[in-house]
Amino acid sequence: MSTDRIDGPEIAVLGSFVGAVWVRAPRLPVKGETLIGSGISMGPGGKGSNQAIGAARLGARVAFIACIGRDLFGQMALELWEREGIPTHHVVQRADVPTGGALSVIDPAGDNYIVVDPAANERLTPEDVRAFAPEITRSRLVMAQLEIRPEAVAEGFRIARAAGVLTLLNPGPYRPLDDALLALVDVLTPNETEARQLAGLAPDDDTPLDMVARRLRDRGAGTVLITRGADGVLAATADGVFAVPGFPVPVVDVTGAGDSFNAALAVALARGRALRAALVEANAAGALAVMRDGVVPALPSRAQLAEFLRARGADG
Repeated sequence: MSTDRIDGPEIAVLGSFVGAVWVRAPRLPVKGETLIGSGISMGPGGKGSNQAIGAARLGARVAFIACIGRDLFGQMALELWEREGIPTHHVVQRADVPTGGALSVIDPAGDNYIVVDPAANERLTPEDVRAFAPEITRSRLVMAQLEIRPEAVAEGFRIARAAGVLTLLNPGPYRPLDDALLALVDVLTPNETEARQLAGLAPDDDTPLDMVARRLRDRGAGTVLITRGADGVLAATADGVFAVPGFPVPVVDVTGAGDSFNAALAVALARGRALRAALVEANAAGALAVMRDGVVPALPSRAQLAEFLRARGADG
C-alpha cells in the first residue's frame, strides 16, 4: 500500500464486486456460434471495486461499501481489498446469495462482450447505505455505478447532497433511471451507448452527442461527461459543451478503461481540479488501462499517471 495517499482526498464508493472470467477469442462470436478461444483466466472485477482500487492507487483515501456472498469470489474480494488498503468493515456479507460474477470475451483488437450477473450486488439496500452515512458525509466526493440497485444509489446521493458532498454516477451497466435520481447527480459519466439509452433513444441512434448530453442535463443531471474511448470525452455543463481529446496509445484490452477513467476523474475532482484538467487526467488513466491485459492489473498508480502526463506534455 502506498503511503502517499495519507494526505489524499476522501472518496466514498457505493460499490460492487464480481468475480470475473476472461477468455480471448479470434473474433467476437455471432449468435449460436462456438469459437475456440485461449488465455482463459479468472480474477476480481466489478465496476465499484475497480473504481475504488483505481482511486486508492492514485492517492485517495477510500471508504467503501458493497455486498458480497460467503463464497470463493467473496473471499477473493476481501483479500483483494486488504492488499489494496481499502477498509472492509462496511462490506456486507450474505450467506443466502452468491457473489456477483461476469464473463468477458475479448477479440484481438481489444474489443469485448461482457455479461454480468449482479447477484449479491442487488442485495445492497438503502438501509445498508444509511449505515454508511458517516463515511459519505465526511467525504469530498461519493461515487456509484449501476451494478447495485438504483434505490441504494439514490439513498447515498441524498445523504451526500444534504451534506454538500459532490456526487458522481457512472451509469453502467445501463438501467432506466428516474429524474429524481438524476437530479441528485452532480457528474454523470455514461459512455455513448448508455447516454443514448438514458436519453430515451435506441443504443445505435444517430442523434448528435451534444444533443444527447443536453437531454440528460434537461432531465436533471448536472455536468454530463460522455466517454468516447480513444476519441476522448464530450462534456456538457451549464456553460456549454466542449470536447477533451483522448491519448492515442496501442490497445491491448479495453475492459478496464472506463473504471480507470472514472477513478482518476473522481480523485482529480476531489482534489479541486478544474473540470478540463480533471478530464485530461482521466483520459490519461483510461489510456494507461488499455495498454495492459486485465482490469485490476492495468489500473495505474499515481506515479505512473504523472509520468504518462509528463511524457506527453500534459501535466500542467
